[in-house]
Amino acid sequence: QPVLDFMTKQLNIKGAINANYSLRDADRMILEKHLKYLRVSVKHQAQKRQYRVEKLTSKTASQISFDVEGKKMSIGQYFKQQYNYTLKYPHLPCIWVSPKEKNQCQSQDVKAFCDVMIKVGRDNGMQISQPCYVKYLRENEIQSVCEEIKAKAGGNPIDLVYCILPRNSSSCYPKIKHVFENQNAISTQCMEMRNLKPPKPQTIGNILQKINTKIGGVNNIAADMIQIPIFSKPCIVMGADNAHPAQGEGSRPSISALVGSMDKFACRYATQIGIQKTDGKKVHSPVIESMGAMAKNMLIKFYQSVRTKPQRIIMYRDGISEGQFYHVMMYEVDAIKKACAELEKGYAPAITYVVCQKRHHTRLFVQNPRDGDRSGNVPAGTVVDQGVTSTTDFDFYLNSHQGIQGTNKPAKYHVLVDENKFPADMIYKLTYHLCHVYARCTRSVSIPAPTYYAHLATDRARAHLTNAKYSGCFDSSDGASSVGTGGGRPRQGMGPTVEDILKDISPSEITKNKMYWI
Repeated sequence: QPVLDFMTKQLNIKGAINANYSLRDADRMILEKHLKYLRVSVKHQAQKRQYRVEKLTSKTASQISFDVEGKKMSIGQYFKQQYNYTLKYPHLPCIWVSPKEKNQCQSQDVKAFCDVMIKVGRDNGMQISQPCYVKYLRENEIQSVCEEIKAKAGGNPIDLVYCILPRNSSSCYPKIKHVFENQNAISTQCMEMRNLKPPKPQTIGNILQKINTKIGGVNNIAADMIQIPIFSKPCIVMGADNAHPAQGEGSRPSISALVGSMDKFACRYATQIGIQKTDGKKVHSPVIESMGAMAKNMLIKFYQSVRTKPQRIIMYRDGISEGQFYHVMMYEVDAIKKACAELEKGYAPAITYVVCQKRHHTRLFVQNPRDGDRSGNVPAGTVVDQGVTSTTDFDFYLNSHQGIQGTNKPAKYHVLVDENKFPADMIYKLTYHLCHVYARCTRSVSIPAPTYYAHLATDRARAHLTNAKYSGCFDSSDGASSVGTGGGRPRQGMGPTVEDILKDISPSEITKNKMYWI
């Protein structure tokens, strides 16, 4: 609807509006109230652009002038000179829109950001050069720009594509990840434009931690971890999680993820994504039904990376409640054992299966304030394994992180299977050390890194599903809710199978070996 028609309707103007028509201040204020925060598009430019209305000017277009290259020019003169356009209604006020610089990326801003990133990287031992390709694009150009980048690389491997996104880029982000990671095995790092200027070394340092991890680097190692007797034999540390659709998402698939360590320090991880069948019920199964296949692939990747078979498997499982413990444990531990037997007859590594929980109401406090940390919490590394724990089961609380503000929530751990017969102190120490190798942070975190990574992997798979070609094939009604960790019940006649969906949302084999979700 043209703004002129909108004005006529809101102000109840009778008759035609001619070139000499003007508004009273009272009418201008009424119109401003109705127009404020609406979006308007302009037609005098080659590209159609939208802006948000902030206010109306108190002066008319014929009264407003500004400097252009040192010369005073009215709005009418500017439009005539710049666009060969004569204003039809010079006595009406102008619309003041929000400045487009908020979502506009200037080349000098990009260069300044890159200069700071190169300096911060050099200070931290990373050799970073200026970008070899810079392109300004719209959301509908992502696929074509990806092909353009590949052509410019000329068959050489592409380390990373850095994407600067506007605010509220919820639709752009999953499309970038799907096109580059899933379809073309290219790592990406996205950043909101508000972090572009001014470039802050601390922010850039945090981003570089993610970049270094995505391209195969290791940010930090818990030096004492290799001395833990658990690692005296080849050992793979795994983390597993599943994510169910939220209420209202109907038969949209739930997704499961399994991550596994690929080095002796348990710092680098590979990923397997899984979905499972559904029977159309509203209750989501806590079991990862594809655990066997995912664990089998993970053990193969470990052997390819380390050149030896793991003799110990340590699993940190997230996403299940106490009432589901033994049902989930029996199924998944049995699936892992069967996967090992399929790889080689007689191959049966010892399994330790630990459930990690954060959804509880227990808090730990120091009796003497002098024993607490700076925020008054119990010190990082505090373990409680009696008094508030089970008298029959092996469970404990571990406060692994230092509190910054408020009262810490310790993680609760349940050791459901321990075929390795580890001493309790050894499991405490391993769990605490794994909280120090989280690649996004230079401090210890509240749960072990593999558990965090599995959660991030499920989030990324959900983002891939948002932009997958089958994303519109699921019933949005709650009556068709899916069961389990990834499989949704497609609408009648739409046709995609569970295997089709999994293939569409899973990253390429090259990407699976990277920590692309970090």
